[in-house]
Amino acid sequence: MTQSRSTLEITLLTRTSDLVRLLPEWWALWSRSAQATPFQSPAWLLPWWQVFHPGPLMSVAVRRDGLLVGLAPFYLEDGPYGRRLLPLGIGMTDYLDVLIDGAPAPDVAEAFAKAYVAEGGRWDVWSLEELRPDAVACSLAFGTLEGEPQGQSAAPVLALPATVAEWERSRGGRRWRRAWNRVQRHDRVGIAESDGLSGPDLFEALIELHGRRWAAKGEPGVLANPDVRLFHRTAVPHLRASKLLRSFGLQVEGQTVAAYYGFAHRGESYAYLNGFNPDWGFESPGTALIGTAIRCAIGQGQRRFHFLRGQEPYKYLWGAEDRWNVVRTLRRVSTTSGNEICGRQASHQGYS
Repeated sequence: MTQSRSTLEITLLTRTSDLVRLLPEWWALWSRSAQATPFQSPAWLLPWWQVFHPGPLMSVAVRRDGLLVGLAPFYLEDGPYGRRLLPLGIGMTDYLDVLIDGAPAPDVAEAFAKAYVAEGGRWDVWSLEELRPDAVACSLAFGTLEGEPQGQSAAPVLALPATVAEWERSRGGRRWRRAWNRVQRHDRVGIAESDGLSGPDLFEALIELHGRRWAAKGEPGVLANPDVRLFHRTAVPHLRASKLLRSFGLQVEGQTVAAYYGFAHRGESYAYLNGFNPDWGFESPGTALIGTAIRCAIGQGQRRFHFLRGQEPYKYLWGAEDRWNVVRTLRRVSTTSGNEICGRQASHQGYS
């Protein structure tokens, strides 16, 4: 389906090949989108879709004078919660959003809505999930579609100081130093980075270490699912090639005892997953490696370290503070505009 109005061209994308053909334009739009995170990049979302493809693709591309200026990457789920438009990456992605060049761009948001309203017989709810407070989709009016934002997930964030020396005097920095000192009592201690030991090799080490850690607790862990492993194995080379990947391995006495899998982009670090050998519990290798990732982020001039979704106690030991993602559940409404700003609404509900 292609429609034109003024200088906007709206295209409904329904096949995987549509996304593949869009790749160069998608990368260019992502690069121009100020609020975009690594989770909106093709390196993350296209492998997710290719591995999981849980329902019919219903994404919308918007061009202005031939230039891609908007992308809403969604698919249709028809399940126990009804017929819902859900974002590509849902479930495994901590920050979701639409992509818009030069946001806010109300005409592009209205174009998304028009495309979906035209397909209104196929869906009941358009669910904009896991939006950061500064996400593009938080502040836009989507035509006649309306839905109040609600708090969804806590995603603790650590504000980073200007220098490593300042951080090392903090509670988190002292915690890292204690763990690092214990590790250094052993021989042949080193840090492997994704540019040294390859990103895929570090991820394979992470699979083993993450599994051992959770097996010690009698649980499978998030990497037990073979499709989840396939997704990450597919995404890692693309994340590395696009310079988004930040992987570290702590090597002691010839073996990798901890692995860290994260990303960095535009002054922000994202700690996605880590694992360690539980036999080395006294040395706290996971703490030593996360602290190393934080030190590297500060050294590279990054401003924030995202621990991502979940309120695990260890995140707060580093000094992270909760920041809440929100969800906008949009439905067709005939009159009202639904243009409330997520950040303002969230703060009224106790989320900030």
